Amino acid sequence: MTRIAVVTGGTRGIGLAITERLHADGYKVAAVYGGNDEAARACAERLPGVRCYKWDVGDFDACKTGLAQVEAELGPIDVLVNNAGITRDTFLHKMSLEQWRDVLRVDLDSVFFMTRPVIEGMRARGFGRIVNISSINGQKGQIAQTNYSAAKAGLIGFTKALALEGAAKGITVNVICPGYIDTEMVSAVPKEVLDKIIATIPVGRLGSAAEIARCVAFLAGDEAGFITGATLTANGGQYIAG
Repeated sequence: MTRIAVVTGGTRGIGLAITERLHADGYKVAAVYGGNDEAARACAERLPGVRCYKWDVGDFDACKTGLAQVEAELGPIDVLVNNAGITRDTFLHKMSLEQWRDVLRVDLDSVFFMTRPVIEGMRARGFGRIVNISSINGQKGQIAQTNYSAAKAGLIGFTKALALEGAAKGITVNVICPGYIDTEMVSAVPKEVLDKIIATIPVGRLGSAAEIARCVAFLAGDEAGFITGATLTANGGQYIAG
């Protein structure tokens, strides 16, 4: 049976790697994106069969409408990967209300907005896989990221609570906390700053988006049915959570 997967932020960076991996594993994948049409076209060209959908994951009504379209065109959603996220970094004493709200809306509210429309169907069918992408900075905090760290920490609590709700209905809910991953955003960091970051990673390198995608693929699979409410750290030993 072919499973249907939705990946938010699924046309760039870690999200694109997740889309690519699930597609290779035989899923029908809907890659949701917010604004970069060029990246979406490149994703569709690179991965024939993947459907790209454009909507704002920080808008509840847009999520309901978009997910209804995905289900009408592809079928009931079995796997949801909440990967979309933004940063608006600054010290809290300089942070505007808009910077706070934008990050909480896209990085945390969106997880409710995306999950709420699909959770009832998963419960009715007795199967579901929800994988949330948090961050090392949601575990340990980070200077100039009170908004981002709060949102990503919130994902961990959301995951644990929903895992308890869904367990008896065949739904697993897990969260992955990547460390510093070799994406376009990280590569744009000045070399001297990047070198200092890498020096704090015991394995001595950045992670790859494909490594995070492999974590998602495992948690999304039927064989991971006994794993729920888990926080999987993938950070090269930079932060070891108890």
